[in-house]
Amino acid sequence: MDLFSRKIIGWNLYSKHDVDLIKTAFEKAYEKRKYPKSLVFHSDRGSEYNSISFTNLLERYGICQSFSKKGYPYDNACLESFFKQMKSEEIERRTYKKIKELYFSCFEYIQRYNNKRPHGSLGYLY
Repeated sequence: MDLFSRKIIGWNLYSKHDVDLIKTAFEKAYEKRKYPKSLVFHSDRGSEYNSISFTNLLERYGICQSFSKKGYPYDNACLESFFKQMKSEEIERRTYKKIKELYFSCFEYIQRYNNKRPHGSLGYLY
């Protein structure tokens, strides 16, 4: 999530939550933003974010890594709120037979979130 615009700029869906999921989502976002300089990547303290593989990736691009305090989700409140909303408004309202169905459901939700949903922190602008 870009904290300035509150838009989801990179995401991915795998059957398991691991470092490959995180790296792919990050690389999508980084490429979409045309490889910007002076970035800060903020996350919780999950093992995938602390992995050598992911920290090396950030170092290679010269990106500063920042972590939330342990057990303190408020440091990453924007993203925590996004996931809560996506789960309650989209994911938990349906039954998915295939991962592809879940992927397209997430894709459509993110499109609406980015382009049609007003954001309170932005003065309810899109």
